[in-house]
Amino acid sequence: MLQSVHHIAIICSNYQVSKKFYTEVLGLTVIREVYRAERNSYKLDLALNGHYIIELFSFPDPPPRPSRPEAQGLRHLAFATNNLDNVVAQLQQQQVEVEPVRIDEFTGKRFTFIADPDGLPLEFYEEDVMNP
Repeated sequence: MLQSVHHIAIICSNYQVSKKFYTEVLGLTVIREVYRAERNSYKLDLALNGHYIIELFSFPDPPPRPSRPEAQGLRHLAFATNNLDNVVAQLQQQQVEVEPVRIDEFTGKRFTFIADPDGLPLEFYEEDVMNP
């Protein structure tokens, strides 16, 4: 039986830029960083609030992939927050372009999107601490 999502794997085009974005801008914690010489590739394991969540990979010359939310495949990666205004302010302080906040028509909850350094859509979804 399935228990939870184990991790999300992301291949980036510029490892140093993406590493800085995910650790310094989004505040994820490095669990381990490994250089795999046979693949000329880095693998960075990242955690959010102590939970392993993202594997960030670099490969030489990865092919581009459409990353619009409506493109076929994985639509976006969403992070939950209990204070969307604070998240938006922190992102804007880091010069990250934030889309206007929207309201989920089914739940009435607020959310917004940004793009990571490779254009991957990242969502921030506001949930009540007591009522997700």
